[in-house]
Amino acid sequence: MAERGFASLTVDDVCLEAGVSKGAFYGYFEGKQDLLLALLDDEADDVRATLRSLDDDRLGGIERVRRFAREMVRRGDDPAGLQIRADLWAEVNANPLVRERWADVVRERRAVLRSWIEEAVASGDLEPIPANALAAILLALSDGLMLHAGLDPSGFRWANVSKALDAILDGIRATT
Repeated sequence: MAERGFASLTVDDVCLEAGVSKGAFYGYFEGKQDLLLALLDDEADDVRATLRSLDDDRLGGIERVRRFAREMVRRGDDPAGLQIRADLWAEVNANPLVRERWADVVRERRAVLRSWIEEAVASGDLEPIPANALAAILLALSDGLMLHAGLDPSGFRWANVSKALDAILDGIRATT
């Protein structure tokens, strides 16, 4: 997938790369769509683990948001991950099952980020800001950046993106 994308990928390609027979593939998946859904689930589980690790830390809400944003930027350095993310977004309009599953994942992430932002506002670390809106912006920004990186890998450097995100988050810190 990282080389050609999901649309061009065949079951034969997967079997050749994995060194398994078609029978073995179909023992795990009914078809190519199930492979994409499994990749979606793996990506979602990986980000859930990141969210849990940040939630377990004794960090304030704004620091959790900052670390989550940095982790999403770090993922931009993985071409295979970028391709999977692009393929998931490409399938959203064409495949109702992918759309539903991806929407659930995004809602779950937004709820966690929203709670951290609400915590930061309540503690006085952030200016009063609509928490759900900021959570949605941060998620859309990370997905959009990953899609742009897939389109034009030389268009920006991830270290600079990280610096810009820090500046944005610092800009909405409470000044009192």
